[in-house]
Amino acid sequence: MSDRPLSVAVIGAGPAGIYAADILAKADIDTSIDLYERLPAPFGLVRYGVAPDHPRIKQIIVALYKILQRGDIRLIGNVTVGEDITIEDLQEHYDAIIIATGSDKDSPLDIPGVDLDGSYGAADFVSWYDGHPDYPREWPLEAKEVAVIGVGNVALDVARILAKHPDDLMVTEIPENVEKGLRSSPVTDVHVFGRRGPAQVKFTPLELRELGKVPDVDVIVYEEDFDFDEGSQDAISSSNQTKQVVNTLTDWVMRDEEFTASRRIHIHMMQSPVEILGDGKVEGIRMERTELVGDGSVKGTGEFIDYPVQAVYRAVGYFSSPINGLPFDEVRGVIPNVEGRVIAPGGDHIPGIYSTGWVKRGPVGLIGSTKSDARETIGHLVEDAQAGKLDHDRDISGVGYEAMTQLLDERGIKYTTWQGWEMLEAFEMSLGEAQGRERVKVVERDTMTAISRGEEHDGKLY
Repeated sequence: MSDRPLSVAVIGAGPAGIYAADILAKADIDTSIDLYERLPAPFGLVRYGVAPDHPRIKQIIVALYKILQRGDIRLIGNVTVGEDITIEDLQEHYDAIIIATGSDKDSPLDIPGVDLDGSYGAADFVSWYDGHPDYPREWPLEAKEVAVIGVGNVALDVARILAKHPDDLMVTEIPENVEKGLRSSPVTDVHVFGRRGPAQVKFTPLELRELGKVPDVDVIVYEEDFDFDEGSQDAISSSNQTKQVVNTLTDWVMRDEEFTASRRIHIHMMQSPVEILGDGKVEGIRMERTELVGDGSVKGTGEFIDYPVQAVYRAVGYFSSPINGLPFDEVRGVIPNVEGRVIAPGGDHIPGIYSTGWVKRGPVGLIGSTKSDARETIGHLVEDAQAGKLDHDRDISGVGYEAMTQLLDERGIKYTTWQGWEMLEAFEMSLGEAQGRERVKVVERDTMTAISRGEEHDGKLY
């Protein structure tokens, strides 16, 4: 085995990539780790997938920040692997590559009308209100009545951001273009739909309780949507989280009070989407009433309900994107792997290629799952390195950071660094300070990149 450090590239600077890099840096093996990110800024879905009015969740960034601040993991941002550089480029200069690109698209929903004007993927909307640089600056907020399909936290985030009055978001980091868009919205009613019962929704208790505290927004649930079978009772008795969610929903349905708020969020359960209605644009949604069959799953009853809505947001899950040069499972939306070892179509492990996070296992689980996931992957990488399976003794023409940054310079790629992120963050903090906020996000990619590189920019922030 060579006496130089094992050279490793991690692709994706969200929680999955940063945790994997951190675990590897602390492993019993000498390593040199470079972290690649396609955006000019790190932190992935924590920066661009968490609603701006959830500062507690964003505290995860503090932990990730401390990892990268150490300096033993180098950040190379604003570089798209598969376009700016290839997997082959990385294989030439690194002993191992870890793919941690996450899930960035909406899972498909195959029902008639899904392509109508006014039918949107929730992931796209989240990227808009979180100021993702690769999404349009404007969003068509013209609907008074809106449907959100899905009963996970993303569905709650979408419903809450749509219904919340913009003044109540001004303590957050929302960009100016998002504020302007939300102020123009005429929304009065947001309908959230789940096809199963209260014991099967995927909200976390904290998220659900917070929904009930939004100023001038009433949360309405319906008694006819409450049904529990044996599978539901098992779920309640075996999970404290499920019990808390069911208790919150039950408390709400038992309330005897008048609804007087100017905006309403309706939570509908036991209803499955059948068709999005409209002639060229969304005019309604047709739902089929469902019933529990004993094990917590449901079947249709043949009873249909039409709701007048002018927009539909599909929050039915995330889906990963393929990377040029690597295999991809188009059905599951993941890179094929066995416990993080990426496998070729024939089933053999591709030497030196690993995956972690949602692109490894699919878009399920929270931060705790991401950490355990990374431990499994890094365990196999270290095992392979110690067994001599990573071809560490080969003659590499230029190893790691210096070789790759030289290649990027030759190709005219304006990459960013950790020091550049600290400059961008200071700039965003100064924008926030001028408005009495913690920060205001810069949205425009060229401006983000120029600030991070200490270059002149035109001051265009979004």
